[in-house]
Amino acid sequence: MTSKTIKRAHPAMRDDIADLTTRRPVPGRDVEQIDPFLFLNHHGPQVYSPYNRGLPFGPHPHRGFETVTFILTGELAHRDSAGHESIIKEGGIQWMTAGSGLVHAEISPQEFMRKGGPLEILQLWVNLPPRLKMTPPRYTGLQRDEIPAIPTPDGKGTVNLTSGEYLGRKGAMQPLLDIFMSTVDLKPGAHVEFGGVANRNVFLYVVRGKVTVAGSEAPEWHLIELSDAGDTVSIDAASDAVLLFGHAEAIGAPVVSYGPFVMNTREEIMQAIHDYQAGKFNAIPLGTNA
Repeated sequence: MTSKTIKRAHPAMRDDIADLTTRRPVPGRDVEQIDPFLFLNHHGPQVYSPYNRGLPFGPHPHRGFETVTFILTGELAHRDSAGHESIIKEGGIQWMTAGSGLVHAEISPQEFMRKGGPLEILQLWVNLPPRLKMTPPRYTGLQRDEIPAIPTPDGKGTVNLTSGEYLGRKGAMQPLLDIFMSTVDLKPGAHVEFGGVANRNVFLYVVRGKVTVAGSEAPEWHLIELSDAGDTVSIDAASDAVLLFGHAEAIGAPVVSYGPFVMNTREEIMQAIHDYQAGKFNAIPLGTNA
């Protein structure tokens, strides 16, 4: 087996949203996507004071892709026009397939706005191939105890397995595409290897901590672009660290995006705008709080 090496480390650019601390590593100045992974926002870490306004993501539309949201700290309320509603707490995830189109809101529960507290959230956008762009919307919300927390062989790390397979165990859900997705917690001195990455695009973001990949430094708050060659990813931690780690086959289709719509042609984008304006995504009431 041969390890993939670091091709380039892309820094997350600071791009706050209202009073929400936000860093965005992709798309960035030198990377448009890691196909099929389109976009990542890293919100926080920060501490909200009591009687805060909460997250600023009121009702808005999506079409043509999926959102995967990791609640590292705090909690998140979700509601969408397909009838899904949940409050996901620390350590949980949301996997929403926008597909043919829906409207959703991602806000803070009333209790969080009243009491405040720490918050850190990752939201990843995953593209859909042309054949699935108009698939019916669906949503999965999972709490921490529903996600397999698999110890690494050295006992110094944990792979929180959202999807895919690790050490013979399967992830918490089966997405539409063959996607391995996880968060990884590592202690100082931890070593972890992931196989099965030959001919697949790896998405590796260092949320916090000091780690190396195949012996080369992978800085905190950087998206790590890896070499095409190699069939494993080898990671070592010099401190407590948290990673977002996934991989998938590239879709290889044209990407045409406009705000919350990701399609394959300009005409499909125009149709998405028309359909949304015509009310075909349905709607959820404004100002809804859990």
